[in-house]
Amino acid sequence: MDNYDTPGLDANAGLACFILPIQGGALIVPSATVAEVAPVAPIFPDNSGPDWFLGHYNWRNRRVPLISFEKLTRDQGGGINPNGRIVLFHNTGDNKDVGFVAIPTQGIPREVMVLPEDVDDTRGNIALSVFETQCIKLEGEEVIIPDLTAIENAYLAYKDKLL
Repeated sequence: MDNYDTPGLDANAGLACFILPIQGGALIVPSATVAEVAPVAPIFPDNSGPDWFLGHYNWRNRRVPLISFEKLTRDQGGGINPNGRIVLFHNTGDNKDVGFVAIPTQGIPREVMVLPEDVDDTRGNIALSVFETQCIKLEGEEVIIPDLTAIENAYLAYKDKLL
C-alpha cells in the first residue's frame, strides 16, 4: 500500500485519529473523516423522529443531521452534554444525498496517533451493532470504530419516510 495517498497516514507516525467520548465508552475515527470538532450550539432539536435523531446542527449555513450514537446503537443515553462537542463527519461517498452527519460527544475529543502495534483487536465481550465495525483496545482502552456509512443510511431511511 502506498502511504502517500492516504490522508492522515504517515508510515513513521501512524494514523491520526480522534477518540470521541460517548456515554459508556469511546469511539475512534480517522482524523480524515472529521470535517470539524465544533461547540455544542446552535442545535435545532427535532422530537418528531426516532430517539436517535436529535435534530439539526447549524454549521456553515447548513443544517446537518445530529445523531445520538448511543441511542442508535444501544437505545440509551446519548443526550446533549453542554460541555461536550459536536463532531461533524465528511460524507463517506456512499450516499450522495447526505453532505455531512454529526454526533454529539459527552466530553472533549482528543487526537491520537495510532501505530499498528498500539492496537489489540480482541474485542472482549462487547456485542457490536450494525453501526459498529469493530471494537479494539488502544492503550488499554476499549474503543469502537463506528460505521459511518451505516449511520448515513439510517438517516436517509428516516428522511425518506418524511418525503
